[in-house]
Amino acid sequence: MVNLSSNLLYTAFILYLIATVFFAGSIKDKKNPKKGPNKSATLGLWISIIGFIAQLGYFITRWIAAGHAPVSNLFEFTTFFGMSLVGAFIVIYLIYKTPILGVFTLPVALLMIAYASMFPREVSPLIPALQSDWLHIHVTTAAVGQAILAVSFAAGIIYLVKSVDQTKQSKQRFWLEAVMFGLVCTLGFVIISSTFSAMGYKAEFNWIDKNGQEAVLEYHMPALTGPNEGQLLTEGKFEPLAEMPAIINAKKLNTVIWSLTSGIILYLLLRAILRKRVGAALQPLAKNINLDLVDEIGYRSVLIGFPVFTLGALIFAMIWAQIAWTRFWGWDPKEVWALITFLFYAAYLHLRLSKGWHGEKSAWLAVIGFIIIMFNLVAVNLVIAGLHSYAGS
Repeated sequence: MVNLSSNLLYTAFILYLIATVFFAGSIKDKKNPKKGPNKSATLGLWISIIGFIAQLGYFITRWIAAGHAPVSNLFEFTTFFGMSLVGAFIVIYLIYKTPILGVFTLPVALLMIAYASMFPREVSPLIPALQSDWLHIHVTTAAVGQAILAVSFAAGIIYLVKSVDQTKQSKQRFWLEAVMFGLVCTLGFVIISSTFSAMGYKAEFNWIDKNGQEAVLEYHMPALTGPNEGQLLTEGKFEPLAEMPAIINAKKLNTVIWSLTSGIILYLLLRAILRKRVGAALQPLAKNINLDLVDEIGYRSVLIGFPVFTLGALIFAMIWAQIAWTRFWGWDPKEVWALITFLFYAAYLHLRLSKGWHGEKSAWLAVIGFIIIMFNLVAVNLVIAGLHSYAGS
């Protein structure tokens, strides 16, 4: 059952990739000057739907194998996030019939699924704190809300790619390229992690933790930064270039360094091949896009995603917290960042409705909102210790 589940996930990934190509092809079709739906876009939509059904099959078969909803660790949650993003895209595409949305939304879903594959994929029993029906309700609703909000990010990027002038230096051009660099770094992380994983790289260290206790730490990438008083146990593996104090998580810092390094190399390669900024290279795809339509897609996505996220990440979460820990709020890092996300999107709606922040300002807010969501998913889960740390297992 687990093997079937994995095969369905791989199938969905490949189908999403093919669908992206078809959507991109529909935009480049010279017989389709208005860049609306055509044969290629229709094929892209159907392939996306088949891929979504395959991933839904993965979700169901893994649920059967595990005996609980597969959203209890980072691999499971992030793949569900990716599936929800594709589902949200399909619904919004059926309403607005905008092929370029697939070119920018599906790659984000692909990055999410690829990123998830870097974490342990074994089916494991739930810890006592998670053995509740509220796991299914709280986590899935929060993930669906975030996925719908992520569509506004894709719409925001499309808007900025079209509207930001790439011919002259400006803050807008700089920050748009910074966003592109961040996406390339994520891709670099996936590539470098997959490479070392395929090589079967593993190095063990004895080290002294911050409590003065001896422990064993396992690296799956060459250790550029080693643990406190670390001693390499695995012969023939890379010796660390620097030793970190116990208060710094050397393994996670090592991952960050490898990700940034691979991201920089990949970005420079892209710049050399394209001979222009990534944002400028994408601009022809958005040449004939109706900016008002894209702005409306971004706004509607927030209008739908915000209450769903609020329901799942705050209201359902507080009910479960009251049941599990006898308090509805405890300033846990995950709770705090869920509140920050809520307040940010509430500010987005206020500024748009009361202050008239439409167009480019609204697009930038959508991009910043998604960065907050990603910080909550990645940094808070992996780096900051709290009651939700089990999610990083």
